[in-house]
Amino acid sequence: MRRPQVVVMGVSGSGKSTVGEQVAELLGVPFVDGDALHPAANVAKMASGVPLTDDDRIPWLRAVGRALAETSPEGAVVACSALKRSYRDLIRSEAPDALFAELDGDRALLAARMAARPGHFMPVSLLDSQLATLEPLQPEEHGLRLDVSRSPAELADAIAGAVRAAA
Repeated sequence: MRRPQVVVMGVSGSGKSTVGEQVAELLGVPFVDGDALHPAANVAKMASGVPLTDDDRIPWLRAVGRALAETSPEGAVVACSALKRSYRDLIRSEAPDALFAELDGDRALLAARMAARPGHFMPVSLLDSQLATLEPLQPEEHGLRLDVSRSPAELADAIAGAVRAAA
């Protein structure tokens, strides 16, 4: 199998970290939570309910791409919102072979999941801005879209299967 570079993407509450950890385990590669790569100023901004600007995101997205490309010689899985095509292009500039797995779901389900995460820096109030920003994966992008109403294990199996099939 070629060195997997997987970005599990979607809006907050879609299950990126949960599914990403499971995909990494199935593929036997490290998992990196993209949220941990945000500069402190970005986290503070989001925690106060202020959406990030594209200028705020550029250094973070490049760091996500570098983490994907450099974390492990065996490959890696990163959880990252990657909401816009231009954001995914920035990640691809560092990790050209990245496969994007978009976790897509109903707003009510996503909001309920966010509300059930005590202590997370991303408030439910920012979900609508994320949904408005989201540019779903396009057919020419290397990736797949999955419905988050499926279990995390089913989603992880589907993503790992797509990685293996692309190898």
